[in-house]
Amino acid sequence: MEETAVDLLLAKAAGAVDGEGAPPGGPGAQAAAMRVNEKYSTLPAEDRSVHIINICAIEDIGYLPSEGTLLNSLSVDPDAECKYGLYFRDGKRKVDYVLVYHHKRASGGRTLARRAQHGDAGPAARSARQDQPLPGKAGPLGAGEPEPPLDYHEDDKRFRREEYEGNLVEAGLELERDEDTKIHGVGFVKIHAPWNVLCREAEFLKLKMPTKKLYHISETRGLLKKINSVLQKITDPIQPKVAEHRPQTTKRLSYPFSREKQHLFDLSDKDSFFDSKTRSTIVYEILKRTTCTKAKYSMGQGEGRKKDSALLNKRRKCDRYGITSLLANGVYSAAYPLHDGDYEGDNVEFNDRKLLYEEWASYGVFYKYQPIDLVRKYFGEKIGLYFAWLGVYTQMLIPASVVGIIVFLYGWATVDDNIPSMEMCDQRHNITMCPLCDKTCSYWRMSSACATARASHLFDNPATVFFSVFMALWAATFMEHWKRKQMRLNYRWDLTGFEEEEEAVKDHPRAEYEARVLEKSLRKESKNKEKRRHLPEEPTNKWRQRVKTAMAGVKLTDKVKLTWRDRFPAYFTNLVSIIFMIAVTFAIVLGVIIYRISTAAALAMNSSPSVRSNIRVTVTATAVIINLVVIILLDEVYGCIARWLTKIEVPKTEKSFEERLIFKAFLLKFVNSYTPIFYVAFFKGRFVGRPGDYVYIFRSFRMEECAPGGCLMELCIQLSIIMLGKQLIQNNLFEIGIPKMKKFIRYLRLKHQSPSDHDEHVKKKQRYEVDYTLEPFAGLTPEYMEMIIQFGFVTLFVASFPLAPLFALLNNIIEIRLDAKKFVTELRRPVAVRAKDIGIWYNILRGVGKLAVIINAFVISFTSDFIPRLVYLYMYSENGTMHGFVNHTLSSFNVSDFQNGTAPNDPLDLGYEVQICRYKDYREPPWSEHKYDISKDFWAVLAARLAFVIVFQNLVMFMSDFVDWVIPDIPKDISQQIHKEKVLMVELFMREEQGKQQLLDTWMEKDRKKAEPCNNHSPAPAAPPPPPPPDGPDFPGGSL
Repeated sequence: MEETAVDLLLAKAAGAVDGEGAPPGGPGAQAAAMRVNEKYSTLPAEDRSVHIINICAIEDIGYLPSEGTLLNSLSVDPDAECKYGLYFRDGKRKVDYVLVYHHKRASGGRTLARRAQHGDAGPAARSARQDQPLPGKAGPLGAGEPEPPLDYHEDDKRFRREEYEGNLVEAGLELERDEDTKIHGVGFVKIHAPWNVLCREAEFLKLKMPTKKLYHISETRGLLKKINSVLQKITDPIQPKVAEHRPQTTKRLSYPFSREKQHLFDLSDKDSFFDSKTRSTIVYEILKRTTCTKAKYSMGQGEGRKKDSALLNKRRKCDRYGITSLLANGVYSAAYPLHDGDYEGDNVEFNDRKLLYEEWASYGVFYKYQPIDLVRKYFGEKIGLYFAWLGVYTQMLIPASVVGIIVFLYGWATVDDNIPSMEMCDQRHNITMCPLCDKTCSYWRMSSACATARASHLFDNPATVFFSVFMALWAATFMEHWKRKQMRLNYRWDLTGFEEEEEAVKDHPRAEYEARVLEKSLRKESKNKEKRRHLPEEPTNKWRQRVKTAMAGVKLTDKVKLTWRDRFPAYFTNLVSIIFMIAVTFAIVLGVIIYRISTAAALAMNSSPSVRSNIRVTVTATAVIINLVVIILLDEVYGCIARWLTKIEVPKTEKSFEERLIFKAFLLKFVNSYTPIFYVAFFKGRFVGRPGDYVYIFRSFRMEECAPGGCLMELCIQLSIIMLGKQLIQNNLFEIGIPKMKKFIRYLRLKHQSPSDHDEHVKKKQRYEVDYTLEPFAGLTPEYMEMIIQFGFVTLFVASFPLAPLFALLNNIIEIRLDAKKFVTELRRPVAVRAKDIGIWYNILRGVGKLAVIINAFVISFTSDFIPRLVYLYMYSENGTMHGFVNHTLSSFNVSDFQNGTAPNDPLDLGYEVQICRYKDYREPPWSEHKYDISKDFWAVLAARLAFVIVFQNLVMFMSDFVDWVIPDIPKDISQQIHKEKVLMVELFMREEQGKQQLLDTWMEKDRKKAEPCNNHSPAPAAPPPPPPPDGPDFPGGSL
């Protein structure tokens, strides 16, 4: 009786709203009663026993929800039952997604449902609200209510939210609103996807789910099995204590979910069949697909936009607002799935987030492998692939670091046996060098550069060439190893055959693109109207005109697309902006060059001998620090500019947007990071001129020269400081400091806005409130970008800095745990995205690897002295040794040939008069007939350098391609397992069809057997009496 009375009361309340005053027995009330009985039947019995106070609340609101979820939000103190926001108020339905919005708490305002109780409202107040219009519809206010001041912007947002949430309910989702939170002015809409919606969307998305069928994974045999068992025992201490990370011998057969084939899947526990990651993904797909089309003031911002609003309202079917548009327009301020719970504390329930924090996001487990399967289970495949790639890259850096250390130690061990550096340090040679600058600089002895020459041998030795070849092959092996690892992950994560649905998702138009198309279509329509005004009106059929008007809103944007003419201003802006940014980078490098030259000239005037002897080191170090600061600042600026340039292009799909953004950001950051290094490696000291005929910048600054030992040592200093500085400051301090600073600022802002009541502070925050204070997830592009730039430092100029892999390895060990901690503790939980590879980043890695071969060939050939030494050893050495090499690389200059005003002011600074000074170049001596012309030795060395570049490049490229060809992309065991899965799937369906056929045959046989006894044992019908014999001579009288 109680349920019947409640249903009747609900039907009456609904009839008052739906039927606009229809009588209780009218069709409006009957339809409402049917709808109530139908939609509340899925709730538990205790939830269907609704109190009268809740019905009064519905009358207060003046709105009948289409789902039975909003009623349950009116319970008393449900925090303990709902596990502090992880569940609805009933404590049974899990929160799969949360929408956040800002609202103004006006005294006369109303919302769909609130945590505050409405039972204290009297009958008079309820009757005054009964005449309120439905949400999203305009209507006259009550006679006793003053007309509130209109805020078109807020009113439009409220109407959009109400319509959008109504559409979500129609899509099958269950909602619960919460505005009585500790965060002032912020409301939350909790979303739950029931079982039928999950099944429907899983079938639409073709999600592969595990079936009941188990099969054994084929294991290695013989020697490989023993080796694997030994390796497992050795690596057991560094394995994470996670169930998903244990080696599996069996695997469940996976198949795209189908409601017709639910018997194939293990549905014994429906609550855990779809995990939280899958549930949030399904809800997010519904949020993107659901649109809001009937906003009262679409794109209107007040009275000044009434014409535009009217025009858009006429075509409101085209004005589709999915969740991305609603977030962009400020209708909702955030949308995110919830974390599984707290990650630290004494009384925290065990959950995947806590397990990830303990076994992955802690610095104390830096030596352990990553629990990649658990990362994928919690964050999705795309983030799991990033951390898997980062782990493989870090592991591959170990052998590169070992070889780099060996090369460095080889240089350290042979520095005392290096004849060229010994000759430079020998005081007996007394080689007088020409001044490094005009006027203020004097002559100097080559032996003063002894320390630089000895240090350069650590990186400029024959082992460097071997290390360059090794790193080129290492890059190719790393790429192949990652492809194989990726295939293993695809098999384990059931991502094989994923391309079709992946492309279908990525081809969905972006909200900005649709808005731009709508704008273009409206302009086109307004022009057509202007043209039709000047034409004579023709009599038209009203029915045809009405159909055309109705279809116009649907077909308005079907044939309209953005052409290259629409995008030409954006393309032109992109081109000009990128060229300008690259020019800014070059200008900054030029400014640093001028700083180096002017600082060197100023220090040369210092009276302190120690300052003058360390001019090169001082100038190089300070200039590199300036470059580092500029690179870090411009990296942040270029990232914002790249995003803005991509937005104005209005790409159609998210995939196109991401790829264009990555290309622009990588181009600008690549130029920004490597331009100073390219200058030192290939341009410094190349265009200096010679004494008496130097090259000047702006007619006053003389181009700087390389040290007598070459520019390789300076390149090493430049590379090491920039690489280590970026890793320490940008990758670590920024990633730690900036999120914490933003979180602290957000905390202070929310604390300032929140009420200061004691009860509010004592009450524990809900899960969705805590997650709202976290930093939003901004994508993986910054994470990939910093690793790709580091990969460039490791491979592009590794010939000048063999220790680069070691520093990269140390950085990545910290980077993995730093990123993990950021994802687990500092960021809102991102929406899980399915992906089977790392996308465009793989192509960028391959491009950097190919470019590294060419750059290292030029570094060895032109920056180091490796080729000049070989040429001298085999062409000019008298005794087959390197004795005399330094003298062979120096040319002579007569000091009387200095230009006017360029000779040293103090020519006797060394204590003796100088007649001939030396400088590093291959030129004719002053006593030659063609003095100071380029000598034939220069051309011999140049030919050898170019030949080395060609041979080195082609040889290493061939070896890299050979490695690529030898190592198969798909491991043999994985290809066998994939084939085995296909065979088992075919057998499963064949067996199912055979079972169906046998069952059908059995039923038919039973029916046949049932029919046969009925025919045999039923009483026979009485035979009709035989006809009387006819009278005749044989049968007289009819008797025998």
